Amino acid sequence: MKEKSISDLSFKIIIVGDAGVGKTCLTRRATADEFSEDYASTIGFEYFIFNEKINDKNVNLKIWDTCGQEEYSSLIINYYREASLAMLVYSINSKNSFDHLKRWLNEIKLHSNNPDIKVMLIGTKKDLEEERKVEYEIAKNFVDENNILYFEETSSKTGLNSKEVFTQAAKILYEEYCKYINKNKDKEKINRPSPIILEKGKENRGKGCC
Repeated sequence: MKEKSISDLSFKIIIVGDAGVGKTCLTRRATADEFSEDYASTIGFEYFIFNEKINDKNVNLKIWDTCGQEEYSSLIINYYREASLAMLVYSINSKNSFDHLKRWLNEIKLHSNNPDIKVMLIGTKKDLEEERKVEYEIAKNFVDENNILYFEETSSKTGLNSKEVFTQAAKILYEEYCKYINKNKDKEKINRPSPIILEKGKENRGKGCC
């Protein structure tokens, strides 16, 4: 593996939503172009890396894919800290997963220590259009009402928009970083929880449990 330059940028992002909505399928499709309908529910978290080249800079997303089971909610909130962006995920064929978005959004706002955290809304399982329970317009209204930055529907099975939403996340965070740097270019020191400079030797994907 080619070693990344110290000038590369690394951002922590978290993926939250109910169990079974396809958070891990989405992330695996984007990072490894893999798909399986037999993935077991995540217990604790899984950790992935996604890289995107933007303006000759390697933007590195450290992705924390969290479990959605309610019994683990008091534990996974620890992973919200230092996150630059949160992907809020529901399934288009599950009204319950959509109805629970407000609770997940409140969790993000309550437990993230980054007041500037960005939020994206992702609808999964678009290939199950005949089973749709959440109309696109309803989800778009949720986005507008809650000032969410970005919304897209995806299919991990077909690959539709799976990689694109992470590419968009990288672009959003890179642009925000550039704005922050330009605003503070005359200051001697910039101190912000995220983005962070990529640390060498921590590129490997792993998994863990609560």
